[in-house]
Amino acid sequence: MRLSIDHRTLYRFSTPQTRLVQMLRMTPSDTHDQTIASWRIDIDCDARLKNAQDGFGNKVTMLYAEGPISEIEICVAGEVLTAPSAGVIDGSVERFPPYLFLRPTPLTLADPALTAFALDATSGSPALDRLHALNRAVFDRFTVCHRRPVQGRSAAEAFAETLVPARDLAHIFIACARAVGAPARYVSGYSLRIGGDAQKPTPHGWAEAHVEGLGWVAFDPSTGVCATQDYVRVSIGLDAAGAAPVAGSRLGEGNEELDVDISIDAIAEG
Repeated sequence: MRLSIDHRTLYRFSTPQTRLVQMLRMTPSDTHDQTIASWRIDIDCDARLKNAQDGFGNKVTMLYAEGPISEIEICVAGEVLTAPSAGVIDGSVERFPPYLFLRPTPLTLADPALTAFALDATSGSPALDRLHALNRAVFDRFTVCHRRPVQGRSAAEAFAETLVPARDLAHIFIACARAVGAPARYVSGYSLRIGGDAQKPTPHGWAEAHVEGLGWVAFDPSTGVCATQDYVRVSIGLDAAGAAPVAGSRLGEGNEELDVDISIDAIAEG
């Protein structure tokens, strides 16, 4: 499948900013089942861009802009070729052994309720079947919503809710998988399909868990099934904060407003 993506992020500041430094994890990498046909990042002001990789091997672009800056728009556009893989990730950059992804973070720490839920959902099956059962159990328990996630809300806090955004569902899956001994990590990217109360595509988040002898497998608890060729994988991290599309700092007073507009289309080939 050939997917066309246009992702525009607009920041407005109540007071002009003196300087911006941003790390953009907005460029996907090639894998066995994902090929980047074209990709570019454009900024609507005078800014310096420097390409690099972060500790997990994600492609990053460092953005440096001098003010005064009242607003800045980051435009990402490109085309990605994807192929069916049954969720199995092959050919990705792997800087660390899987057991690193057993490490909990404040956003993915399993409390007793999450641990009990994980044990109940995964009892008595082979490893891959247990993870499929966990993915389905998370999907069945909650109603997915597409409002902006509450900043800093942990998996344990989200577990007490009924309407839960995709980011928090991924955190719940990750916390539960780690609680039963399966390395798991967060994935940031895009998905062609939307559901729940979504009116248009948004940046998407899901999870990957490691299965001995098979490798990393992508699970999306907001759908209850594995990620398909409708997905574009951009970055990974121990949690959503470590895989955030935009992170950084600004020098200046005042507040900021954020608008995000994304279009994702499947392009007919042939």
